[in-house]
Amino acid sequence: MIGFLVLIAIVLVVAAVLVAIGLRNPSFQNNRILQERLEEMSTTGGEVVNLEKLELSLPFSERVIYPIARKLGEIAIRFTPQNALQDTAKKLELAGSPGKLDPTMMMALQFISFVFFGGFLFLIFSIAKVSWPLGVVILIVLGFSVLGFFIPQLLLSSAINKRQHNIRRAMPDALDLLTICVEAGLGFDAAMSKVAEKWETELSLAFARAIREIQLGKLRREALRTMADRIGIPEMTSFVAAVIQSEQLGVSLAKVLRIQSDQMRIRRRQLAEEEAHKVPIKMLVPMALLIFPSLMIVLLTPAAFRLMHSALGSMFK
Repeated sequence: MIGFLVLIAIVLVVAAVLVAIGLRNPSFQNNRILQERLEEMSTTGGEVVNLEKLELSLPFSERVIYPIARKLGEIAIRFTPQNALQDTAKKLELAGSPGKLDPTMMMALQFISFVFFGGFLFLIFSIAKVSWPLGVVILIVLGFSVLGFFIPQLLLSSAINKRQHNIRRAMPDALDLLTICVEAGLGFDAAMSKVAEKWETELSLAFARAIREIQLGKLRREALRTMADRIGIPEMTSFVAAVIQSEQLGVSLAKVLRIQSDQMRIRRRQLAEEEAHKVPIKMLVPMALLIFPSLMIVLLTPAAFRLMHSALGSMFK
């Protein structure tokens, strides 16, 4: 029994290490490695470098552990429907690719979370020596394992909502700057570049990516539609549609941008008022569970002590 518990503990530690390595492998580390290789090539004067030495120069995590984590994701993908993979890829795109995750690493993360939660709970039951029936223990472990499998998806949905909320808040100010740049004589692409240079927000990053796609030869309307799909909010879809329509019909772009900016501010104020109206309802739960019981204890305890004292006094008379 002890050996089995030790084996479970080792599996949990390895799973945690794989998750940490998988999430700590952003693209800038790969760029740094590429830059170091280029500097090494330049210092050697163009001499032929042994590829085996270059591979061995990489850290152990990037040579061994990270590929193992990706292999776990590839194994999980084999048993996952294609629609689920496409849905996961879409959600990662809407979330802004947090941690540079891809569907393979996302599936690996779900699989590791499934094993971790189930193994951890089973380890607790084994150590505590609970006298429950085996069927009940298996059902509880299985339930928590399924919950662990869906936790990465819940965190991903939370990241999507947070990103979309930040973009909604930044859109009116960004459209104001776009309008000023267009009225000053800049083209729409140059105005978007100015917005991307001005701020470091999710919206500016989306603008910068659309500008790079246009520079690589993609049509502006296609790049803007793709940007709206990557963000996934109605406000951005409406803005892109208005810009494309003004370009096709020859309407003044500055006037369209001014109207869109005013509409975005109205929409942002409406969303703020909606959130303010939700506050009393959200306060009911903490008030009913935390504040009211505390007030009742503070207010009624002295009265309860007086009643007990009076009752005891009348009994002994």
